[in-house]
Amino acid sequence: MSPETAGQSLLILFSYHHHNTEKIARVIAEVLGAEIKKPQDVNPAELHTHGLIGFGSGIYFSKHHRAVLKLAEQIPSVAGKSAFLFSTSGVFTRRKLAKDHAALRAILTAKGYTIADEFGCQGWDTYLFLKYIGGLNKGRPNAKDLESARAFATNLQRIAPDS
Repeated sequence: MSPETAGQSLLILFSYHHHNTEKIARVIAEVLGAEIKKPQDVNPAELHTHGLIGFGSGIYFSKHHRAVLKLAEQIPSVAGKSAFLFSTSGVFTRRKLAKDHAALRAILTAKGYTIADEFGCQGWDTYLFLKYIGGLNKGRPNAKDLESARAFATNLQRIAPDS
């Protein structure tokens, strides 16, 4: 890691089918001045050099994508570092968000991370039979979702400015 990126926020993102979560990540990254990387492009041993770290993906069978979970399992333990979680999902409620993020949250907190905040919204979902009916939530995330992501990132700056 170069000196000019030390302490910079980082978003770790797996976004595949419709790039729903990527749309959210780009807004968050813009606000935080963060870099976005795919899990396979991250060296777990170097994560401690970043400030605030975001972990995000679409939700697959009620949890983040396995590539994000695998990376989280490989991260060395830390002290005093903050992370945040984000996702998009075909079915979204606040209650479901807590359940969908539970596996990743548990891994990161066991590694010593404090979870600063969590974000989720609906995304266009055409998994399995849904593709035959045009999917769920076509057009999501929409402008309102992106504005919510912007507000989320702005709030992150206030609650975890020097992570």
